[in-house]
Amino acid sequence: MDEFRPVHRAPAPQWYGRLRVRTDDLSPARWLTVSAPDCGAFGTVAGVSGPGFEAYARILHPASRDERPVRWSAVAAAHGTRVTPGSRWYEVAGLDSDYTNASEYGLPGVWDEHPAEGPPPPGVARALVPVLARHTTTPGRCWFGLWNGYGRWDFDRVPCFETPGREEVLLSGTLADAVTPVSLDEFAELPDLWWPADRAWCVGGDVDLTSTCVGGTAELIADLLATAELEAHPVAAGDTVG
Repeated sequence: MDEFRPVHRAPAPQWYGRLRVRTDDLSPARWLTVSAPDCGAFGTVAGVSGPGFEAYARILHPASRDERPVRWSAVAAAHGTRVTPGSRWYEVAGLDSDYTNASEYGLPGVWDEHPAEGPPPPGVARALVPVLARHTTTPGRCWFGLWNGYGRWDFDRVPCFETPGREEVLLSGTLADAVTPVSLDEFAELPDLWWPADRAWCVGGDVDLTSTCVGGTAELIADLLATAELEAHPVAAGDTVG
C-alpha cells in the first residue's frame, strides 16, 4: 500500500506580494456581508462583485494560443457560435458543460488553452488597474479578499469574512499592488475581491468562474466596455454567472 503523504502548504504569509494580510480588523469588508435586496445569492453578479452599484460589467478571461490571449469572440467565430453577456465558455467553444465531447484540445490555429478559472488573470488585472484608478478618489487605499481555499498557503488560522458561498482573507494595499502576488510565484492567485476605501466600485471573481464581474458607476462600466484590452459585456446585478 502506498504511504499517504499530505500535501504541504506554506504557512500563511504576513504579506501577499505587496498586499498586507489583515488579522486585526475585518470591518472594512462588513458592507459585503450585509443583507440587501440586491445583495444577490451565490452565483449572481451582485453575489460575486458586491451589492448596490449603479451598473455592472462582466469581463471575460481570454483563452490562449501559444500563451497569447485569444478573445471569446474569435473562438465563437471559428466554432460558429456567438458570445452574449451571459455566455458560458463551453457554449462558445462548442463543448458539453463537462467538455466530454471535445475531440481534441482546442482548435488548431485558433486556441489551445481554456480561459483561466478563478480571480482575474494577471493580464486582465493589469488592464483593469488604470481604468479603475480613474474612477476612485482612493487608489492608494484599497481592500482585497482572497478565498482561503486555494490551497497554496495555510490560511486556516487567519480570520476570514464571508461572502455568498465563500470565506475570504482580508488584504490591504494600493490598487497597483493587486497584481503583485505573482512575485511570490507565477501561479499565485490574485485577490478575488478588490474595492477602494471610498467603495466607488468592486471587482469580484471566483474559483469556479472564467470571468470577472465589476460593479460601479455607469461611467466606470462604460469605460470598461470601451477598453480595447478587455472583452467586457454589460450585465445586471441579478444575472447568473455560471
